[in-house]
Amino acid sequence: MADEPIIDVAGLAKTFSVLRKAGRVRRRREDVVAVAGIDLQIERGAMVGYIGPNGAGKSTTIKMLTGILVPSSGRVRVDGLEPSRDRAELAKRIGVVFGQRSQLWWDLPLRDSFDLLRHVYRVPAARHAANLARYAEGLDLGPLLDVPVRQLSLGQRMRGELTAALLHDPPILLLDEPTIGLDVVSKEAVREFLVGLNEEQGTTVLLTTHDLTDVERLCERLLIIDHGTLIEDSTVAGITARYGTERTLVVDLAEPGPPLQVNGARVTRVEGPRQWLRFRRDDVSAAELLTRVTAQVDVRDLSVEEPDIETIVRAIYAR
Repeated sequence: MADEPIIDVAGLAKTFSVLRKAGRVRRRREDVVAVAGIDLQIERGAMVGYIGPNGAGKSTTIKMLTGILVPSSGRVRVDGLEPSRDRAELAKRIGVVFGQRSQLWWDLPLRDSFDLLRHVYRVPAARHAANLARYAEGLDLGPLLDVPVRQLSLGQRMRGELTAALLHDPPILLLDEPTIGLDVVSKEAVREFLVGLNEEQGTTVLLTTHDLTDVERLCERLLIIDHGTLIEDSTVAGITARYGTERTLVVDLAEPGPPLQVNGARVTRVEGPRQWLRFRRDDVSAAELLTRVTAQVDVRDLSVEEPDIETIVRAIYAR
């Protein structure tokens, strides 16, 4: 049904059995909980960030959503299918990009890799050609189609991976560290493409990443996992408002001077005539603080800096 969540998870858990050293020769079997009972629903057309420290359970969750891993317990449905039981059918409905794994053939030109994938997914030739033309233009792949994959840069290869994941028109795109190792220009190209894909085709995107700029640019909703447990599920704006309690007023004074002494704020940095004043949003507004500053000194220019998402997430992890 169109109004049902495209990803529906309840009590999802995964436990691995590992061998630990218990002496010079002996080994002891031990259960390690990777995912500890996650509940979440993702609506069609959403762009959701899924983040956490290394070992928190992000990649394990993605692998259960794709059917690569079988859950130890709980229920998972992706576009109405049970991933581990319906892997062949689910493969037609999802696109997956793992930042450190490739679905392209190393010694073949991009065009040949894409053609092989057309046969894998049984995409009609006309539809494949139209999709390839659209993505080649959107990701600037035209000059690269006849270049062997091994000769492509990391950024070029990632654009090829995105195209490969989308040629069969999946309604869901699962991305695991899609911008890892990319330069600034390549990252921005990938982000702009994903925004356009979501807006124009309504593709649902679930993104795991350590680059929180990806989350800020792409996602309205943010899921945070730690030790296999979902500890936050809110909008990016909601998490920022709840945890980003401190803002910064940046003022350019007419003349350089000593750090200002202003009630409700503290100066954290001084560079010539520019000073940074940190204040709590619950204690004073930016307008009130500016009034207190201008009562003491002549202000030529100002700006208000909100806490960045990386600082906020780091604080959540620390808690």
